[in-house]
Amino acid sequence: MKKLVLAGMLSFAFISFTKAQTLSPSVGIKGGLNFTNLYTEDVDDNNVLSSFNAGLYANLPLAPSVSIQPEINFSRKGSELVYDNAFASGTTKLKLNYLEIPVLLKLNVTPNFNIHFGPYAAYLLDGKATNESSNSSFNFEENINNDDLNKWDYGLSGGIGFDFASTSLGIRYNYGLQTIGKERSFGGNTYTFPDSKNSALSLYIGFKL
Repeated sequence: MKKLVLAGMLSFAFISFTKAQTLSPSVGIKGGLNFTNLYTEDVDDNNVLSSFNAGLYANLPLAPSVSIQPEINFSRKGSELVYDNAFASGTTKLKLNYLEIPVLLKLNVTPNFNIHFGPYAAYLLDGKATNESSNSSFNFEENINNDDLNKWDYGLSGGIGFDFASTSLGIRYNYGLQTIGKERSFGGNTYTFPDSKNSALSLYIGFKL
């Protein structure tokens, strides 16, 4: 009996491997909208910045319904604050541009529907802070010194997608685990500023090449 079970397992593994070998990898381009925020303890829907993402992906099948999908994306993150006080009203934006690399496990629930999840790492390219107010004397646009922020961000990604012959659509959430600000010492105390982390909801469309 044990020999029969072992033979069956080996046969199944061989068939699965053979099918995986016949599956072709694919590459493509993708892009879409970001809705991002910065959080400290709990993520909320306040101060959301609307921005964009764009990049390349490769889909590497392991089996008919399982694949690995590495990507390299340009992704703008940050937050937006709308204010109205006795001095002025306006909008302050923090824009952080990242080169982001997620590596996702993609599970095809049906031929046209998938769930995907995995880690991501991102490198901060540059940042900018802007303010537009009713009183133009408060307006400014200033590049951020990258030395004040962590160069690397990392976190978890997860989402769902819909695949068609040459296009794909999806929605994905990135949950940052690294503070954007560096740890510093002052007066014998250690603090992190800014002590917030990235949060991003992305909508995308992809095209196979």
